[in-house]
Amino acid sequence: MDCKSFYGARQRTYLALVPENSQDSDGELSDDDPIEDPDFQPNFADDSDESCFDVSLDEDAPSTSRSNKLLRKMSKKGKPILKTVPLDEAEDTLDPSSSLVPKKDTRRIWKHEDIEEFQVPDASFETPDALQSPFQYFKMLFTDEMIDHIAYHTNLYSAQELGDTIKTSPKEIEDFLAILLFMGVFNFPSLEDYWHHESRFSVIADIMPKKRFQLLRRFIHFSDNQPLFDMLREQCLQIPSTNKHSVDEVMVAYKGTRAGNLRQYIANKPDEWGFKVFCRASSSGIIHDLVRDLPHSSTLPSVKRSRCYLWDQGFLLCSVTTILPVMTDKELMKRGCGAFDYRSAEGVIAVKWFDNKCVNLLSNASGIMPLSTVKRWSKESKVKVMIPCPSLIPAYNEHMGGIDLSDMLVHLYKTPAKSTRWYLPLFGYMLDLSIANSWLVYKRECGQLNQKPITLKRFRLAVAHSLKQVNKPASKKRYTPRPSQPQPDVRYDCFGHWPLHCDKWKCQKCNVFLCLNASQECFAVYHQKI
Repeated sequence: MDCKSFYGARQRTYLALVPENSQDSDGELSDDDPIEDPDFQPNFADDSDESCFDVSLDEDAPSTSRSNKLLRKMSKKGKPILKTVPLDEAEDTLDPSSSLVPKKDTRRIWKHEDIEEFQVPDASFETPDALQSPFQYFKMLFTDEMIDHIAYHTNLYSAQELGDTIKTSPKEIEDFLAILLFMGVFNFPSLEDYWHHESRFSVIADIMPKKRFQLLRRFIHFSDNQPLFDMLREQCLQIPSTNKHSVDEVMVAYKGTRAGNLRQYIANKPDEWGFKVFCRASSSGIIHDLVRDLPHSSTLPSVKRSRCYLWDQGFLLCSVTTILPVMTDKELMKRGCGAFDYRSAEGVIAVKWFDNKCVNLLSNASGIMPLSTVKRWSKESKVKVMIPCPSLIPAYNEHMGGIDLSDMLVHLYKTPAKSTRWYLPLFGYMLDLSIANSWLVYKRECGQLNQKPITLKRFRLAVAHSLKQVNKPASKKRYTPRPSQPQPDVRYDCFGHWPLHCDKWKCQKCNVFLCLNASQECFAVYHQKI
């Protein structure tokens, strides 16, 4: 029994294309070797499954008298089939996607040639009539729709967990966001310290009670991070951008263990453990696009050749050196610091340059020429020497810092989001990114109007104050301060304790109201150890 037939192996089919109505015979074939066996049939049974038997004739080559035969099968099952098709029927007989049609070789032919430098046009922005308030810039990114989404799903989640909703509203969510923004600027060791009577911070404590804030923080929810993430991404895409962009990864810190495989580790990062977010930023630091996952098949959309994209960390270059005939790292190191090799094809150039280590770059905008020079330390001569540098390198270094600038601004005043709930750090990053992006847009428009911008800290505080006050009634004072309790060492030192008479008597030093009359001598008793 044929095992291939038993297991359902697909029969191999071989194709021969011959001209229609050919009148040539076997005797007219031009061959130097005589035909020893005119009845010879090819023995396909000896071919392994990996072998290949191709029968093909050029259009100008002589054909056989058997050209009108369209099909010849082998007598045994599982053996290959030889199919002879006239040229005029080939297009109708075969599907272009069929495996019988040889696929066109689309591989690039890489040559040792430079490419023409492409001048990226400068971006132009419409000059605004006047500056908006920091709150309005913030609401361009963190919209009312996002706040309504948070309020709805927070109530829904609390009802699922408690059996009853915590009855929050979009206005209260704005108060909650204002507290988080204040906490990013005024950093206390713990959240309770903002409400504790010894370290009470009235700017935060007067917005809402501590227990209410803890309740909101416990049940803050978004159903899934992705809808909120997509809302922010949609707003970032609408920001007018420059024509020079960079793509890099950002780590959102999270050291917990409840995120599963979402949490990743990247060495040599300020936050080594956390969530990886891929961002696209302009050279000014504004994030224009961000995704939490970047599949291997993801590509940038087709755009006109008016923008320059730069990638870091080898997102697209991880396999370039394995398919290009460029020099190896050892060969470049033998040539010394500054050596480089390159290959180009179809307007794309791949460059390997040896600096302190070998660097791989891919570009369709900048090439090798004109060469520049950079200073590097020479171990042999013990001095700094000038080494050659392809023009692609300084172009990369000049415009690659957009992601790092944005990451630095986010970390300057970071929202406290330490929690076992893994989605809170991502929520804190989205809030901080909204502040950083809106401040950069505000700063750009200040430059257009020749006005001096306020600092990022003042911008963040202005947004926080607006969040707690805009479209809200004047807040009532909810907190009655407890009388201060001095330390025992101060209370009983018998020095400088003098009564002050206002509406009541109190100690000048201890700041405690005490009775001082003929019937009660609380002042003296309070300052004496019994």
